[in-house]
Amino acid sequence: MNNYDWKGKVILVVEDEHINFRYIQEILRKTNIEVIRAENGQEAVDIVKKTHIDLILMDIKMPIMDGYEATKKIREFNTTVPIIAKTAYVISGEEDKAKEAGCNVYLPKPLKRRVVLETIENFFTASR
Repeated sequence: MNNYDWKGKVILVVEDEHINFRYIQEILRKTNIEVIRAENGQEAVDIVKKTHIDLILMDIKMPIMDGYEATKKIREFNTTVPIIAKTAYVISGEEDKAKEAGCNVYLPKPLKRRVVLETIENFFTASR
């Protein structure tokens, strides 16, 4: 298993379900990355406006503002931050919808540890 060291990087995890957030925290635990949580899309937009974020892990189905709308709003002022959509909606067309909103990658739930870590590493490697 690869050892990832993302010290100095900040990830925004946009997730309204506490148990899902805890699972993502556990996946990221040994990477030294700083994790910030937003519980809905509006909170995510507000955080990205005022905080340097290196990558966003965006849930799609959330209260107040869904992940598609939040991604569109973030893309209005930040076109470079990688946004990884994550959703239990694995129906046809959802991946295209996520990419049209401005997401770089679409990961279906349940999230697999290796896939999450490799996807994040690919973005960090590409930005070096």
